[in-house]
Amino acid sequence: MLSIALPKGRIADETLRLFKKIYGGDFAFESRKLILTKGDFRFFLVRSQDVPTYVTHGAAELGICGKETLLEQNALVTELLDLKIGRCKVALGMRKGERLDPSISHLKAATKMVNIAKRFFAKKAMAVEIVKLYGSIELAPLTGLADAIVDIVETGETMEENGLEAVETILESSARLFANRDSFIERKAEIMALREAIVEVI
Repeated sequence: MLSIALPKGRIADETLRLFKKIYGGDFAFESRKLILTKGDFRFFLVRSQDVPTYVTHGAAELGICGKETLLEQNALVTELLDLKIGRCKVALGMRKGERLDPSISHLKAATKMVNIAKRFFAKKAMAVEIVKLYGSIELAPLTGLADAIVDIVETGETMEENGLEAVETILESSARLFANRDSFIERKAEIMALREAIVEVI
């Protein structure tokens, strides 16, 4: 049996639809249960940020989450497949009409993706103070907490409604299937068979 860590929400729902398409039957979590066992698979429902942790530490052989989560956590896993779901981008957001000026001596940026933000500004050789937030990132420039934000953008509506705009795309993201490195070596045939089955339906 292969165990797979899934992030709560849309990506989990779309992943289970893929499994239903491949294997038939009803792949669905019961009400508040966090574990689903079906056929040769056991699914765990966890927070998106925790998916790489479950896989890295071997509690799950496989995981699915956004590419941005893997990059943010520098996850030591074997990436297997872009599932083409959960598409979004990580962008730099600023007040409408403002643009990033690499020559300014000091900038404050608010984000929950600290590592991605640090790498982005380091490439531009900018000295930036990163303010870590856990939610409502768009509020930071409106209250003077920060000059800019680094955040996930799907439609851009939330930024727009709060007087901000995406001024630069940092990375394009989508959900990835990945494996624990040891599990991939030990159970390669099983894992690759699942990968190929998924490729056929996407």
